[in-house]
Amino acid sequence: MKIKINKSRLTGKIKAPPSKSYAHRLLIGTALAQGKSEISGISDSIDMKATLSCISALGIKYQKNDDSVSIIGGEYAKSFGTFNCYESGSTLRFFIPIALALREKATFVGATRLIERGIAVYEEIFENQGITIDKKESQIDFVGRLKPDTFYMRGDVSSQFITGMLFALPLLNGDSNIVLTTALESEPYVNMTIDALSKFGIEILRCENEFFIKGNQQYTPVKLAVEGDASNSAFLDAFNLLGGDVSVLGLKNDTLQGDIVYKRYFEEIASSCPTIDLSSCPDLGPILFALAGAKNGAKFIGTKRLKIKESDRVNDLAAELEKFGIRVDAFDNEVVVHPTKITAPTEILCSHNDHRIVMALTVLSTACGGIIGGCEAVNKSYPTFFEDIKSLGASLEVLDNENN
Repeated sequence: MKIKINKSRLTGKIKAPPSKSYAHRLLIGTALAQGKSEISGISDSIDMKATLSCISALGIKYQKNDDSVSIIGGEYAKSFGTFNCYESGSTLRFFIPIALALREKATFVGATRLIERGIAVYEEIFENQGITIDKKESQIDFVGRLKPDTFYMRGDVSSQFITGMLFALPLLNGDSNIVLTTALESEPYVNMTIDALSKFGIEILRCENEFFIKGNQQYTPVKLAVEGDASNSAFLDAFNLLGGDVSVLGLKNDTLQGDIVYKRYFEEIASSCPTIDLSSCPDLGPILFALAGAKNGAKFIGTKRLKIKESDRVNDLAAELEKFGIRVDAFDNEVVVHPTKITAPTEILCSHNDHRIVMALTVLSTACGGIIGGCEAVNKSYPTFFEDIKSLGASLEVLDNENN
């Protein structure tokens, strides 16, 4: 889908979209709980469809009405269906240990880019468990059962691996430990996982770099609403740095979402040329890069993990920002964005099939105009993004509805 964004000033109030990160976790908890649960605030994004698809693969039935999902959990199929994770790294990495805690075989499929992003942390720890892994271009097959143990895991690759284990280990017939062998990056996401688990009655004990997980715990049913999403709200709030007057409603003041730090980073970018560490908030990279170029510039450190997201968010975004006249210097674990007076691109902007790149380019384009191809990528996390910004006064037109 190709969309033309015209220069426009956005104003008004908008409700924050539901947190994708919490939604994943709450949906999985309901599938593992014995009995009926209900979660409201579930969007129609591709990532949510991926998690619901994997819940079905467990043999669990669910019913979705508008943004509410009812699930009767705890009764699993004798043999699982194929776990289709589409493009969702969270879904893939969360469900792998869950499936192996419950059955001895599991097959996961997904987009080629998703499989390319890898499961190296699981490969390391599963080898000691005798679990075999057969990886193909868009499929991974597992044979073997997850057993209680002390698991030595890296914390600097992705917190999603730790979250997956925290969901699975309470189901095992014995106690387990997770010992981190490196510093934990994206720690707020692990804190969100522990918080979500606590809502289902699951207790996780942590002491510095070690987690203790008691076995034979039972997930209890819940009725909960998903809180507002700090990660996607950052794109809505970003219009204010380009002359807009947008109020984003519904974010919790005491949220555990680490990406709420965007508010401080926006202030720093608006007033200075700051140094910002992205190691714990890589999803903010695209919008922070874009705003830094339009404002006072910035130096970003801890950027290496941006290269293994839905796209190579460092080099791909640098190529797109150059079309606005923004110079980006990219290094191994550091990015420098130089300030400029942005100009309307003379070339069509490319999404690189990355929802956060689409939204970042859209924000910039409202300042000068631009045409973006591949805009359907927003369906991954925020399918109503263009409707929402149009309600705030964004001037845009769909040039074609083809997926290109």
